[in-house]
Amino acid sequence: MEEVCLNSEPVFEEGDEYELEGDFIEHDNGTGETQRRKDPPAPTVGLEFDSFDEAYDFYNIYGKEQGFGIRVSNSWFRSKRKERYRAKLSCSSAGFKKKSEANNPRPETRTGCPAMVVIRLVDSKRWRIVEVELEHNHQVSPQIKRFYKSHKKMILAAKSAQPLPEPVTEIHTIKLYRTPVMDVGSNGYSHFTESEGLNSIDLSKHLELKEGDAHAVYNYFCRMKLMNPNFYYLMDLDDDGRLRNVFWADARSRAAYGYFCDTVAIDTTCLSNKYEIPLISFVGVNHHGQSVLLGCGFLGHESVENFVWMLRAWLKCMLGQPPQVLITDQCKPLQIAVSEVIPNARHCYCLWYIMQKVPEKLGGLKGYEAIKRQLHKSVYNSLKIAEFETSWAEMIKCHELGENRWLQILYEDRQMWVPVYLKDTFFSGMIPIQENESLTAFFDGYVHKHTSFKEFVDKYDLALHRKRMKEVVADLESRSSSFELKTKCNFEVQLCKVYTKEIFKRFQLEVEGMYSCFNTRQVSVNGPIITYIVKERVEVEGKEKEVRCYEVLYETTQVDIRCICSLFNYKGYLCRHALNVLNYNGVEEVPSRYILPRWRKDFKCRYLLHHGSSNIDVYNPVYWHNHLYKLALPVAEEGAQSEEHYKTTLQALEELLNKFHLVEDTLV
Repeated sequence: MEEVCLNSEPVFEEGDEYELEGDFIEHDNGTGETQRRKDPPAPTVGLEFDSFDEAYDFYNIYGKEQGFGIRVSNSWFRSKRKERYRAKLSCSSAGFKKKSEANNPRPETRTGCPAMVVIRLVDSKRWRIVEVELEHNHQVSPQIKRFYKSHKKMILAAKSAQPLPEPVTEIHTIKLYRTPVMDVGSNGYSHFTESEGLNSIDLSKHLELKEGDAHAVYNYFCRMKLMNPNFYYLMDLDDDGRLRNVFWADARSRAAYGYFCDTVAIDTTCLSNKYEIPLISFVGVNHHGQSVLLGCGFLGHESVENFVWMLRAWLKCMLGQPPQVLITDQCKPLQIAVSEVIPNARHCYCLWYIMQKVPEKLGGLKGYEAIKRQLHKSVYNSLKIAEFETSWAEMIKCHELGENRWLQILYEDRQMWVPVYLKDTFFSGMIPIQENESLTAFFDGYVHKHTSFKEFVDKYDLALHRKRMKEVVADLESRSSSFELKTKCNFEVQLCKVYTKEIFKRFQLEVEGMYSCFNTRQVSVNGPIITYIVKERVEVEGKEKEVRCYEVLYETTQVDIRCICSLFNYKGYLCRHALNVLNYNGVEEVPSRYILPRWRKDFKCRYLLHHGSSNIDVYNPVYWHNHLYKLALPVAEEGAQSEEHYKTTLQALEELLNKFHLVEDTLV
């Protein structure tokens, strides 16, 4: 363990992850010079120490700096071995003295102060803070020069450590403790506030925290880790011990990634829009087409180094399993980091983010409205690469945009964002492919430009709770509701029994759209592969309708089908053109290969049955949690089906928890 003197500069190695550290404050060293010193961190539930004495010293140092003394007010011992296993360390003003029978009793100095910490021996070797009360019922101040009995030995120890005749300087040394390893890697615990060191520091590459922000984030992490050992977080410190980056993911996010890791979007909206909090979110899509959070972070600076750290922290949290597709904003440092950390993922830029920048980048140009129409036509309406290339070249030539640097960069990166180049990539519906589609950030409505770190931590749980309640409601509606059929098509009847409610509604639009398709005809035959042309009347700019032709390939032996619009890869279900060709050939049901398991009502239950753990460490607590969590989900879903099921499930869970408590009591 590292030992750190509290009146010295921080001593860390780059990338170290520690459990606790203190804020920097100024103090006078007795010579008139102002130095930087670290204020001992406040006691927090979950902190651990190697011995009872270390726990006592930690609270004693904290009390000295705050202006109060401490004492051991209660101790619990095991009767047979007379071994202390629990203790209560209280403010010296706790309780009241017994009434004295003396003629001149000393005046009462205690106030019944409630401030205290309770520590408990865990695993027969570490002492953990299990209860904390920081508020006093009397005045405490480090400026009040009063010495308490508990502080006396600290001063004596400092004197014996100092060679005479130098003046006595009080030395406070504590250790930086790590919690038990509950993960593949350790979770880092550390917190710092923004501060100026003795030398000038480039704060632009560190998190700029306001007063109270660091404590709010740190305390939230400690509380969550104590409540759920599968809560994961890492903090990145630079050479000077200053906080640079933070990453965290709760247990539900980690479990959700096991189900929905195929396509992940990295939302950096707060970075690009210069929000007060440099929030970065990892977002996926669940079986209802809803956004699901897969991890969060605070990025100190938009550099390749920081993005690499964030991606590695995220992958480490997710047991090293990378996504198949990664969607990001058009950010060069992030692109480089992705290629380094997740080289095998299909990295794409989000079309919606790019199109949102059009007014800013092109709005001042002459003929802007015509340019925008031509750009949208090139991007959204091109079914073949040659069509896009021709349309783009016409736009550049017609409006004399050859020197526009932004358009030059877009064209250079076209294979990463233009839909016609991404037809072989599965996106789970996470990118818009039509002009009228949009995206909503996961924390939309909870974060604004001036939201502070402290405010965000307060809103974080609320946002996740509401999102998860929507998923629970959607699960119940999908399992118990009967869906309204709008046609007599067999495809609709088949998949209303399979898809979740929201996905079925989206697929239903394609079934209804079959009736806007006409003149389906065969144009060529190449062995078992038949090529069809399907015409469709589509609205243009919300008013006029034009006829478009879609090429559909149909393989007769395996009943394989592919449409040039590639809706199946973009959204995960067949398009109206493919359905039209299947219907034309007398196929009455959608082939099973085109019914993705991730959209099924029973997806999570089926996932458990079909995914083994041959490459996973079955003795890892993370595996235990994830496996139990997935097994418990079907129990919760069945228990919510009726009042009788609910009562039975609740009773069984309460009995199980009671058994756990009995086991814990026997170990104490």
